[in-house]
Amino acid sequence: MPKYSETPIAHFSSPRNGGRLDPPDSRGVAATPHQGPFLVLDLQIRDDNITDAHFQTYGYGPAIACGSMLTVLIIGRSIAEARSLTAEHLIQALDGLPDEKRHCADLAINALQAAFVDDLLA
Repeated sequence: MPKYSETPIAHFSSPRNGGRLDPPDSRGVAATPHQGPFLVLDLQIRDDNITDAHFQTYGYGPAIACGSMLTVLIIGRSIAEARSLTAEHLIQALDGLPDEKRHCADLAINALQAAFVDDLLA
């Protein structure tokens, strides 16, 4: 059984910024909803800064923890700063993840990058 630090356990037990924004300024989706693990990330953007972010995921604890921590990391950042985040940054912010769960960080970052595909955010 994988060993987790207190940080991902806290984000899984009490996720931050769960749910959806209605309407979001941008939405990123990683994987296919309702067909295995997926993550949806909604962003509110004002003056090139992310002012709010919410996520929804279907997955297990590490995916929830990654979505939660991602929103914490990006709220208040510029789009350029958020674009530079990697899965490794996310894993470090969570004080690590077991190797077999690191793909959950990729899922969250892929949703973030998908939110920036919109021509308005380019």
